[in-house]
Amino acid sequence: MEMHSQSDRLDDVERLIHILPPSLQQALADHGHDELIEIVLDLGRAPQARYPGRAVALSSKVVTAQDLEDVIARVGEFGADNRAGIEGTLHRISAIRNRRGRIIGLTLRVGRAVLGTIDPLRDLLEDGRSLLLLGRPGVGKTTMLREIARVLADEHGKRVIVIDTSNEIAGDGDIPHPAIGGARRMQVPHPERQHAVMIEAVENHMPEVIVIDEIGTPAEALAARTIAERGVQLIGTAHGSRLENLVANPSLNELVGGVQTVTLGDDEARHRGSQKTVSERKAEPCFHTVVEIRDRDRLWVYPQTAAAVDRILRGRSPGGEPRGGAWRQDDLVEVAAPSPRPSAPIETTPPRESRTLGLYPYCLSRDALERVIRDLRAEARVVRRPEDADLILALKSREHDPRLHAHLEDSGAAFVRVRKNTTAQIRRALQDHLRLLQGDDEDAAGEALRAVEAAVERVLAEGIPVALDPVPASLRRLQHRLVNRHRLFAESQGSGPARHLVIYPPS
Repeated sequence: MEMHSQSDRLDDVERLIHILPPSLQQALADHGHDELIEIVLDLGRAPQARYPGRAVALSSKVVTAQDLEDVIARVGEFGADNRAGIEGTLHRISAIRNRRGRIIGLTLRVGRAVLGTIDPLRDLLEDGRSLLLLGRPGVGKTTMLREIARVLADEHGKRVIVIDTSNEIAGDGDIPHPAIGGARRMQVPHPERQHAVMIEAVENHMPEVIVIDEIGTPAEALAARTIAERGVQLIGTAHGSRLENLVANPSLNELVGGVQTVTLGDDEARHRGSQKTVSERKAEPCFHTVVEIRDRDRLWVYPQTAAAVDRILRGRSPGGEPRGGAWRQDDLVEVAAPSPRPSAPIETTPPRESRTLGLYPYCLSRDALERVIRDLRAEARVVRRPEDADLILALKSREHDPRLHAHLEDSGAAFVRVRKNTTAQIRRALQDHLRLLQGDDEDAAGEALRAVEAAVERVLAEGIPVALDPVPASLRRLQHRLVNRHRLFAESQGSGPARHLVIYPPS
């Protein structure tokens, strides 16, 4: 995929900037807005503009309540998901509220229609395949959905309906943004109604293609199966950045065929070289093809979802092929490396204390780490790929490496710094991390993590920030790690004994 010129992007960014106070408009003009991602206005803090890889303070003065009220007055009404827009644009304004419901923060995200993003996937779309896009937040999934809707409607003459839950695909207002071309748009009055609107679209409007963003609940996964079984081409995105994550997610693996546990006969188990009880795919996937968006110009494609899922469940590499961008040989070797997982059942609700931690050494001695695991008799194993890791260990001197940060972001793993590449230092770092899961701290850790699971369910269901009860810093680190694995954002707030985590809905 080639880099896109300014003329390939339709963003109307001036209309977003125009709702800001005049002083901030001038500051943005000084810094430029070609690569602007979002503007953050939090009560009592300096306003920020965020660009790829950096954030810029727009003023030395803090944001006041009047500043927020002035901006709110210039945008559309906030919905149940705390999102609003500017009519006729793709921009999104998201609100943060205090406990009394008052808005105390705004995120103004630039919405752009970028042409040419789906060039590497055109052959798949022309074949009529249902396509599932995966990728971390902000990597461009919605932008790609938008162009797919336009291409299928305008260039292929198909009857396309976009299910637009937060008006993010086709913009705010009753008239869809031109970026979706001739595709029709059905708005969703409340996020919890998304699955019902998906079914309504099929039953009432006879589409050939349904485009849906952020499939995130079992009800929506079931609706996707209903649509697929009616022969409608389905184009969607789902929570998670890797196919392996989706297979292991009991709420969403229905999208790729589901997982069931079966017991093999003795001869079959010997033939496979596996245990007698194994996991197998339950049904045909809702999506023929899965695309992992690694970054804005690099895609990893699994042309046959069923075959890739079967390989994962048998403990093998899912295969796939790179498309777009410039792939380094190291990347290709790493992605294609065999999975170390045995062909054992995927547990849908495994007890926390029985899980084996996956450890990935980044620029550290693998042999030394394996010796430490044996010496400590830890419930852990060394994994071959960072995306399989629960914990990534790296030298302190490497903590700013861009590739390390990419591994952490993709895997959602916790990060442990090691001062020197020696067995003694690796042992000390690992002991510090594991001590909370041993002895007297086990109950406290389990309770803190259960609180995260309950909060995450509420965040995804209601689309609102959820605050956790205060816990010590060591437990907050564990909570952060679990939040990351759900692909959500959390930050610590408060001070001293009252410091606690707040989990935010997907941006």
